[in-house]
Amino acid sequence: MHTANNQTLWIKQPLACWTGNDQDASNGLVIQGDTIIELVAKGQSPIVQIDQVFDASQQVILPGLINCHHHFYQTLTRAIPSALNQELFPWLKSLYPIWANLDDEAIYASTQLALAELMLSGCTTAADHHYVFSHIMPHAIDVQVEAAKTIGGRVTLTRGSMSLGESAGGLPPDSVTQSDHTILSESDRLASQYHDASAESMCQIALAPCSPFSVTPDLMRETAKLAKQKDLLLHTHLGETEDENDFCVQQFGMRPVEYLADVGWLNQRTWLAHGIHFDPEEIKTLGHACVGVCHCPTSNMLLASGTCKTLELHQAGARVGLGVDGSASNDGSNMVQEVRQAMLLQKLHYGSAKFTHIDALKMATQGSASLLHRPELGEIAVGKKADLALFGLDEARFSGNGDPVAALVLCGAHQAEHVMVAGQWTVKNAELVNVDLQDIMAKHKIAADRLNKRM
Repeated sequence: MHTANNQTLWIKQPLACWTGNDQDASNGLVIQGDTIIELVAKGQSPIVQIDQVFDASQQVILPGLINCHHHFYQTLTRAIPSALNQELFPWLKSLYPIWANLDDEAIYASTQLALAELMLSGCTTAADHHYVFSHIMPHAIDVQVEAAKTIGGRVTLTRGSMSLGESAGGLPPDSVTQSDHTILSESDRLASQYHDASAESMCQIALAPCSPFSVTPDLMRETAKLAKQKDLLLHTHLGETEDENDFCVQQFGMRPVEYLADVGWLNQRTWLAHGIHFDPEEIKTLGHACVGVCHCPTSNMLLASGTCKTLELHQAGARVGLGVDGSASNDGSNMVQEVRQAMLLQKLHYGSAKFTHIDALKMATQGSASLLHRPELGEIAVGKKADLALFGLDEARFSGNGDPVAALVLCGAHQAEHVMVAGQWTVKNAELVNVDLQDIMAKHKIAADRLNKRM
């Protein structure tokens, strides 16, 4: 069942509906085309004429979850023995030689697999940070665009880059670095070819030099200029580890936030991955500039990087969202589980009463939408896009719960029963609508085996 542009669909009488904005949709919501046109309060019926009805009496409805930081290609290198039990820099060093052998077939397979995994977990919009390019894989983003279309979710594909190789004092091997000219010209081309800035957009492009330890200050500056010219967002890793802070001081004579200001990135166009190791003054600076920060709790725990100070950042005025990060530093691409992980880690950091399951859900919806500058997403309200995740509670883990929305997070939901993007069902009865998951997995396994055998 899907809605034609002129038809209305009433998703009726949900077990619970968390809108993210305290509006009452106890008796469901009405969709026309790709847009929510009515919320139906408790005891009420729709005002508009209804063409189709979907019985949601056994489901909890959430706004579609939004993942603000990922590395899709890393689904090919999960649980690699050489990378286990290491912190960030040695972890990267062990994996760069493998990633240097990525090709277009591997990129297509990993993009499909990551987006399929995310979609099944209730994620309707995902941002990917792809920064590994080589002579055998010069056009990875073009490949990702085509792969993303097959799954049916919204994507922000960031044109990452590395220009500071080992020979110049950087961390990555020279074989996966590119010249500033190549990076900037490709960034310009991709923005012109694929970026759709409309509210209906299924694909947007952002610019994303990898990190201070893998690109030059000149590239950071020129990328910021190009982003302003093209009206694109900027993304990078920053403040992830103390090693990164030390690298910035040694290489550039300044700490990461000062460096960000020096290269013209300290503005609301920018969102950062991780944002852990900032002092109080730096947090104030980021907040004043309305910079966004994507919290990646599972990755931060696995690599022992530290804990993002989400409450201080939010109070300072920074925008805070949620991301699963790469599947080699998380080993999963499950957005609803990342919500639970965020709640647990932040409770541990701040105290149980100071960070709730609602705070975690808001981070994964409105918070993430604000990072990606997508105000039409992230909540259930009239005029917002019909991106929804519906979860059932008929598993043993949920038995005996007293609050269906809280149960999703506290009891550990892991798979959505139904998912809708732009008014179209992309998951029905816990199965992908547009693609064969087993076929995707088979091709992905072949690509992973081939990649790891090249080592």
